[in-house]
Amino acid sequence: VQLQACGGGLVQAGGSLRLSCAASGRTFSRYTAGWFRQAPGKEREFVAATAAISWSGGSTAYASSVKGRFTISRDNGKNTLYLQMNNVKTEDTAVYYCAASASFTVTDRVERYAYWGQGTQVTVSS
Repeated sequence: VQLQACGGGLVQAGGSLRLSCAASGRTFSRYTAGWFRQAPGKEREFVAATAAISWSGGSTAYASSVKGRFTISRDNGKNTLYLQMNNVKTEDTAVYYCAASASFTVTDRVERYAYWGQGTQVTVSS
């Protein structure tokens, strides 16, 4: 499956941004899909994930740092994954990547994701 993320940009702290990830190549609905981010000098970290509806009823998981502020969703008809980012903070600044995994359940493990998008930069100013 091929993934292409977009929607990043510059936003002020407290503002909102929505990232999108277009999938193609295979039946996207069968994959667990997630968002990760990587700030300069840091390792790639989990942000949020949603399992395939057919496997786990579309369950979701969030990193504690974004829970209550970010919402992951997917439109399987459009083969698109979204990340709604509200009340953003300067520490949310990073390159955001979408990814897909054949895992039957939602997972936050980087190594469980075989397919990755190219990343989109999110910069939050104070």
